[in-house]
Amino acid sequence: MSIKGIQDYYEERFSHCYGCGRLNEKGLQIKTNWEGDETVTRFTPRPYHTALPGFVYGGLIASLIDCHGTGSSTLAYAKANNITLEGSNAPRFVTGSLKVEYKKPTPLGPELEIRGKIREVKGKKVIVEASLSAEDKICATGEIISILVPENFGQIK
Repeated sequence: MSIKGIQDYYEERFSHCYGCGRLNEKGLQIKTNWEGDETVTRFTPRPYHTALPGFVYGGLIASLIDCHGTGSSTLAYAKANNITLEGSNAPRFVTGSLKVEYKKPTPLGPELEIRGKIREVKGKKVIVEASLSAEDKICATGEIISILVPENFGQIK
């Protein structure tokens, strides 16, 4: 049995993202949850996620931080607005801004852990600070500014 993440509460139309979409069978399908006052996602890169032999491709690192940030924003917004998550009622956030700093090469093989700290929840905007670690060593950090999507987002008119 797999552990549910915030991404499992997204509406179907918001569940196709390469990084976090549960309906994207070729995607990463990450799961983000609370762990204390922080959010956490764990992901083990595959051999084809390589940059140089033995190291993870930087684009994957950015994608993990990005999708962890939007999932963290949903968790923080739901908590701040007393939303009980059930069915497919999770508010959906998209990236307004993403900043990633690569601190050291990320080894390919060990599980990666992405942790988020909520810096601000203000109206329809959430700011998350993230760190990506391998074997308890921080390899990258990021800042994600996420924006709550309007109800008609993504619908063709």
